[in-house]
Amino acid sequence: MHRISARLRVLAGDRRANTAVEFALAAPALFLFMFGIIEVGYALWMQNALDYSVVATARCASLRGSDCTGSPSKVKSYAVDASGASLPLTAFGYNSGAACGCQVSGNHTIPLNIPWTTLSVNLSSQACFKPPPNVNCAS
Repeated sequence: MHRISARLRVLAGDRRANTAVEFALAAPALFLFMFGIIEVGYALWMQNALDYSVVATARCASLRGSDCTGSPSKVKSYAVDASGASLPLTAFGYNSGAACGCQVSGNHTIPLNIPWTTLSVNLSSQACFKPPPNVNCAS
């Protein structure tokens, strides 16, 4: 019994692997925090891309720009091109007969790739521009 207690005292006094043990205890929280910051930044960037593309598309449709006329699918494809992100065509909606004018909406859900979680964020944006007098929205 004396040998065991002496060996435990020697082991308790050994500080060589102290840093590795502390890092092993702190690493999961540190990585969770770092990946969380990266993913939230990505979600904010995607929200900004969605906002910009919806506003630019609603403005283009209200002014009947050549890129936005022809069909609702052409308006939606303009929104995809304006986003600069990997947003699908199905993320956008277009209503040329809205009371406020040319209305474009966008909805997209992205998963957050944070370790040990299964979170996702629903991004949405909407913009409406009234066309100039005697001009209709792109159809």
